[in-house]
Amino acid sequence: MPDPKLPLDQVIVGDCIAEMDRLPPGQVDVVFADPPYNLQLEGTLHRPNNSRVDAVDDDWDRFDSFGSYDNFTRAWLTAARRALKPNGTLWVIGSYHNIYRVGAILQDLGFWVLNDVVWRKTNPMPNFRGKRFTNAHETLLWCAADRDAKGYTFNYEAMKALNDDVQMRSDWLIPICSGAERLKRDGEKAHPTQKPEALLHRVLLASTNRGDVVLDPFFGSGTTGAVARRFGRRFIGIEQDAGYAGIARARIDAVETLADDVLEITPSKRAQPRVPFGWLVERGMLAAGAVLYDQHRRHAARVRADGTLISAETSGSIHQVGAAVQGLPACNGWSFWCFEHDGHLVSIDVLRQKLRAELH
Repeated sequence: MPDPKLPLDQVIVGDCIAEMDRLPPGQVDVVFADPPYNLQLEGTLHRPNNSRVDAVDDDWDRFDSFGSYDNFTRAWLTAARRALKPNGTLWVIGSYHNIYRVGAILQDLGFWVLNDVVWRKTNPMPNFRGKRFTNAHETLLWCAADRDAKGYTFNYEAMKALNDDVQMRSDWLIPICSGAERLKRDGEKAHPTQKPEALLHRVLLASTNRGDVVLDPFFGSGTTGAVARRFGRRFIGIEQDAGYAGIARARIDAVETLADDVLEITPSKRAQPRVPFGWLVERGMLAAGAVLYDQHRRHAARVRADGTLISAETSGSIHQVGAAVQGLPACNGWSFWCFEHDGHLVSIDVLRQKLRAELH
């Protein structure tokens, strides 16, 4: 259970470092940080038609030097690490202006980079001056608290399911925040760097579970909180600008948490209870003497009473016999062998999943 002193589901107005230092240590499951990028803009940027580009020129993104930015980065990362559980993880997003400096500092502090993820924007802002490539991506660093950290959450199967049953890669093609999702204030962008909810959807689905606590020390317009509430996660938002904090609160208040059955995600296979093949035989789900085939009926083996298989070539476990008949060093027997049902071949893994459901 979370520490009762945690300000759960609140947006705190204040300095992120001071406010994180007030939190009880070791209670946060995930930190998602979208810190100032230190864009170092000089002058106003205009489009070819001479209209002004609504770029980030706020005081919160201005630092006197790289040194002062580095000191700020080191301080907030230290505070964030203190707040994390030993098996917690940190996400930080940035552009070429800052991500390399942030990356070096977090490594100096002992964080262990699990992945660098490239967010490739489908609709990036053009380079109006025509002197550089269009900046079409940002980088996210996903880190464990240290090199030896164990037990951090990674919902691999959920990410695979989200990606049409193909392993999720570290390059994510997602549009920038626009249209109805873009919050407005007096007809203008409410926040210049509002992140798309699709990005946080993927981050939180990958690295958190229901009830987990997500801390965002640069809360802005509240995207992290909105997605966290929708997914049944708890959040803590810290934002130094009271105006942005108000926008975030109003936005999150309008979000409803999804129903429990909708929030169920594909579990990790490693987390599921182990089911030996022999259990299917003793339960009568597969009879001793039944014949198993590969999907193309090129190989066959008979089930023995002790849960092993015997074929013309060899005998042993479903994995050993599957490997032997193919002349391979190894085989996943659960995906290789099928049984016949109503004239069709059905994977034996279907029976394993049925038994797992009964055990659960």
